Amino acid sequence: MRRILTAVAVVFVTLMFTVGTAVAQDPIKVGPTIYKKLLENDRVRILEVTFAPGDSIAMHSHPDHAVYTVTGGTLRVTTSDGKTMVADLKAGDPIWFPAVIHAAKNIGATSLKLVVVELKEKPPTPKKEK
Repeated sequence: MRRILTAVAVVFVTLMFTVGTAVAQDPIKVGPTIYKKLLENDRVRILEVTFAPGDSIAMHSHPDHAVYTVTGGTLRVTTSDGKTMVADLKAGDPIWFPAVIHAAKNIGATSLKLVVVELKEKPPTPKKEK
């Protein structure tokens, strides 16, 4: 009986971990002190993102989105497959990202402020030339 309960517990924990990381998490829910919704309609969602030095956000997802750097800084980004990159962002930098699941941490000494524009529409289907 003890082995069965242990096996059930292991399966439950494994499923919870897998489901928790596989399900797309809204950054506003994961990092409510970092992400602030500025505007949302049926086509886009615009977010203000502020990372104080040392601030981090757990895994979360974005659809296709553009990022504008308001105040530069250094951000370590870890994707859902475990790859890590360090981005040295300068004020005025525009960046395009396809849909992604990632975590991030401000590893710099200054606050970092971004504006994120998430697209809600599916990418257009290319028109066939006649």
